[in-house]
Amino acid sequence: MTGQPSLIIVEDDETFARTLARSFERRGYRVRTAASASRLDTLLEAEVPSHAVVDLKLGTASGLPCVARLYARDPEMLIVVLTGYASIATAVESIKLGACHYLVKPSNTDDIEAAFGKARGDAEVPVTGRASSIKTHEWEMINETLAATDFNISETARRLGMHRRTLARKLEKRPVK
Repeated sequence: MTGQPSLIIVEDDETFARTLARSFERRGYRVRTAASASRLDTLLEAEVPSHAVVDLKLGTASGLPCVARLYARDPEMLIVVLTGYASIATAVESIKLGACHYLVKPSNTDDIEAAFGKARGDAEVPVTGRASSIKTHEWEMINETLAATDFNISETARRLGMHRRTLARKLEKRPVK
């Protein structure tokens, strides 16, 4: 193959995936897209890319197994997880599974390319003294449980000990994209 970087985008939002793919192609990447884990497996049989962008939520499924598959195929691959469902739990799991960075949507091509360039940690990042609010802790717990249940709303509500409608209202107030 050429020295051209290759990228796979695992994203179920067809419009966003197409826009992101075009933007990376203009920057010199060979780009392929997958809307599901099964499509990712098919693409990995043909070629293992040097870079990957994985959406945390693929329809009703989690994108975390895709991160694990990509890392297993090539531990040197630079993997960035994009999510509208940001939580500390999913960020930690993404990194443990092999992602080099975790970005909250909306993120653009510049943000993602910068994240590829920051594959190593930065010990100089300032530590802030800002305490988390109870609402932040609740939101993180909801997201952690959603990820653990593969985004099954009924099971998440059961595990959190709340009514399914209550959870649905909380998710409507603060949509997870």
